[in-house]
Amino acid sequence: MRHFKGDAVDANALARILSAAHHAGSVGFMQPWNFIIIEDISIRGAVRAHVEKERIRAASAFEGARKETYLGLKLEGILDAAVNICVTCDRERSGPAVLGRNTIRDTDLYSVCAAVQNLWLAARAEGLGVGWVSILEPDALRAILGIPENILPVAYLCVGHVESFPERPTLETSGWAPRIPLEELVFSDVWGRPSNGEMTNALRHSWKEPRHE
Repeated sequence: MRHFKGDAVDANALARILSAAHHAGSVGFMQPWNFIIIEDISIRGAVRAHVEKERIRAASAFEGARKETYLGLKLEGILDAAVNICVTCDRERSGPAVLGRNTIRDTDLYSVCAAVQNLWLAARAEGLGVGWVSILEPDALRAILGIPENILPVAYLCVGHVESFPERPTLETSGWAPRIPLEELVFSDVWGRPSNGEMTNALRHSWKEPRHE
């Protein structure tokens, strides 16, 4: 979500959302997350100024009509949303030896992403929209929010009331990118081997488009 009404978010609803995030599964039960609730408009203004700078810089990766489309997209609701939440990862939590982590170091980051997903779904259940702002530089965010060097900012989220929830992602309806058919992304037994005909057909019909009354 990028468009927010700005109405205040009830503290109890926000607590439930954060509780859902905190109850996400984590490898070795390391629970590496922290949540910074950002309501101060001056702090959010500093974040937005940084994001706008990075947005303009990122535009140089595109040319012609693609660049014009990119610059015309609304990519954040930092000042509009009632609340901003920064979700971080403490990569040293639980010490150097964490059950199930010795072979895949980044399971702490994957665990934080699971918490973000829980937060997102819980917010939707509360009737609130969420937008993930990714056009920012972690060190700049650390400086603005006073995050220690050993803590990694993973997600900067805008949370708040919205006028409505679109049936499809904005980047899809704007023509930026299509949704990839699911049957092209599911393989059988080994990489690259398509599913059998029955499974492919089931995948193709697994999602029903919303009906317009």
